[in-house]
Amino acid sequence: MAKVYLSLGSNLGDRQANMQAAIDRFPAAGIQLLRVSPVYETEPVDYLDQPSFLNLVVEVETELAPSDLLSQTAAIEKELGRVRNIPKGPRTIDIDILFYDEAVIETPTLTIPHPRVAERRFVLVPLNDLEPNLRHPVTKQTVQELLSIAPPQNMAIRIN
Repeated sequence: MAKVYLSLGSNLGDRQANMQAAIDRFPAAGIQLLRVSPVYETEPVDYLDQPSFLNLVVEVETELAPSDLLSQTAAIEKELGRVRNIPKGPRTIDIDILFYDEAVIETPTLTIPHPRVAERRFVLVPLNDLEPNLRHPVTKQTVQELLSIAPPQNMAIRIN
């Protein structure tokens, strides 16, 4: 079983319910939930003309290969109404693979670790709640170290 960290975000509809609905679909997709971070409300990054997000990180285990995990998370997004009209635009649910064990993967459709994990406080803050000493397999920095040098953002009102 691979230990994986996934980031979930939502900024359309009942954001909390959207994230819970995604988590509820994990077992049928071959994803075993281990831990869930607190939920944070965050302002959008990149494409700013959209509602605020709720974000969290989950620690999971899976026997799925990374490409199969990507297919399963994309299927969950689609099932929950994710439409990709505007790049980085509003979405009912977004599920990103942050880390998959200590794998380093770069294909046309999948990059692990997530290529922007080190610059996204809305990912690093909840990940730090779960595993501050997790090491990035490329930079060798811990999540806590990455968070200490991450660019500032209007970040993170913890809501639970």
